[in-house]
Amino acid sequence: MRTSIATVSLSGALTEKLTAAARAGFDGVEVFENDLLASPLTPEEIRARCADLGLSIDLYQPMRDIEAVPPDEFQRNLRRAEHKFRLMERLGADTVLVCSSVSPHAVDDDALAAFQLRRLAELADGFGIRVAYEALAWGRHVSTYDHAWRIVEAADHPALGTCLDSFHILARDSDPRALEGIAEIPGEKIFFLQLADAPLMAMDVLQWSRHHRCFPGQGGFDIAGFLRQVIKAGYQGPLSLEVFNDVFRQAEAGPTAVDAQRSLLVLQESVGLTAPPAPVVPTGVAFAELVSPDVEPVSELLAALGFTRTARHRGKPVDLWQQGEARVLLNTGPGARRDGTQLAAVGLESPDPAGAAKRAEALLAPVLPRRRTPEDVPLDAVAAPDGTELFFCATGRPGLPDWTSDFDPADPADPTDPAGPTGPTGPADTTDPTEPAPGGIHRIDHLALTQPWHQFDEAALFHRSVLGLGALESVDVADPYGLLRSRAVTNADGSVRIALGVGPAPSADDGDRAQHIALATDDLVTAARRFRAAGGRLLAIPANYYDDLAARYEFADGELETFRALGILYDRDADGAFRHCYTETIGRVFFELVQRDPGHRGYGARNAPVRLAAQHVRRPVR
Repeated sequence: MRTSIATVSLSGALTEKLTAAARAGFDGVEVFENDLLASPLTPEEIRARCADLGLSIDLYQPMRDIEAVPPDEFQRNLRRAEHKFRLMERLGADTVLVCSSVSPHAVDDDALAAFQLRRLAELADGFGIRVAYEALAWGRHVSTYDHAWRIVEAADHPALGTCLDSFHILARDSDPRALEGIAEIPGEKIFFLQLADAPLMAMDVLQWSRHHRCFPGQGGFDIAGFLRQVIKAGYQGPLSLEVFNDVFRQAEAGPTAVDAQRSLLVLQESVGLTAPPAPVVPTGVAFAELVSPDVEPVSELLAALGFTRTARHRGKPVDLWQQGEARVLLNTGPGARRDGTQLAAVGLESPDPAGAAKRAEALLAPVLPRRRTPEDVPLDAVAAPDGTELFFCATGRPGLPDWTSDFDPADPADPTDPAGPTGPTGPADTTDPTEPAPGGIHRIDHLALTQPWHQFDEAALFHRSVLGLGALESVDVADPYGLLRSRAVTNADGSVRIALGVGPAPSADDGDRAQHIALATDDLVTAARRFRAAGGRLLAIPANYYDDLAARYEFADGELETFRALGILYDRDADGAFRHCYTETIGRVFFELVQRDPGHRGYGARNAPVRLAAQHVRRPVR
């Protein structure tokens, strides 16, 4: 189906909004009246600009407080409407949105409302314009779609139909049975369809609507179920997004428009309207790549954690550090940023890397060009909304290119690393790094990626739709300087876990925006002691935390004292226990050591405020 977007959904001047919509692949736009009034372009110039961009103007909106008013008020409304219809002629728009009245002059009289809307439709018909009547969820007397349809049906004019808005309908009643009446409306009388999702919130519906709408798939509404009923009715018009959102109004229009279009692609797939390449769910984390302007502090940290530098890329300054199935690439090339170590890329194990890349490209993920020699293994990569590079990999999988083939075994005599494969902390380790000792690290448990403040919802939709991961509920965590919001996405068996977070804006001296890599071990106490014995420093946790912990749980003799001495945090639920501790931050990255009981699926959210406060006390190492 054709896709459209209301200009109110995007930031910037009208010309910027139109350009962003066209580049994102929309077929048309709804022109919001305030955007036209504020534009220096004439209606004719806006019409021409849309034509040049390949956009139709599908709707002009809104026209308010028209119906069920006293006769003198209605005459003034007709005069106002005639002026707008002439403007729409110049603009090239043939459908106008009329919202149910909120005027204090409106009366509760359906017959009067039908009569006056018929008069409006007669006037509009003379200009070749259709009137789409919509029930606002906070309408004075008409606030439901079925009530609005009854009035349209009673008015009985070919130029009068209804507009269905998912927010106004689902905000009032999300019961699937309440939607069944939509399918009974003749499809040709549904003049327009507006789509918006929203997080489930207990608040005034007007404020909810004006500030918290989001794109389909980013909230808690059953937009797919709603759309199925509209399709069942026989609707043939565009799928149009009308989203009022404070964040979108401040974010760059281009990426927001792409996110909007992706949401419609996923929505259409969910109801069977389109069939893009199927999701290829990742089966593990192949590697996490750090870029750093200074190899020494990161090498020291990795060595203290028990990693061994096992290989070096043949043509790039990239080292492979490994312990068990946990692999960290350390890139010290020209791309390393001056403001410190960054988590720049993630390799995702995939049973079908090419299929995963096709899915990503079909859902508008930016495909990343890769500088490589003819001998390098071809790797498909896309950019996540926060800029993290995602590589689709196969490690040791027969019949598929293995990315590790680009690496040669580390040479202890390498002049750029004279201390040998274990880094500067000691002599070469002859043990097999793929077989960790008891208390060693087995794999990457999860990755925590802090998102730009305006891309949190986009990131959640991206990881769910592009990668096929399931999303848990959002969690809000108190930070000493604000609030951190987190949402985890994961595959079914937990071999891929990514915690997406957004928090207070960072300062130059703290680690608010730090990403982190959580490493799984079967014996956290041994791992923490070994790390400290190797010269590593763990994040210090206040004694008050352990006093509270003693009140909440019972521990074996000496266990809590050990946790206190090592800075280990503890959480438990019905599925088991979760123990974890943190290294200090280097640049914008820190590591977490994790021991989780087999059934535990959490991330220690209860402990996050304590961790965040402790990190604010300690400035990150540059």
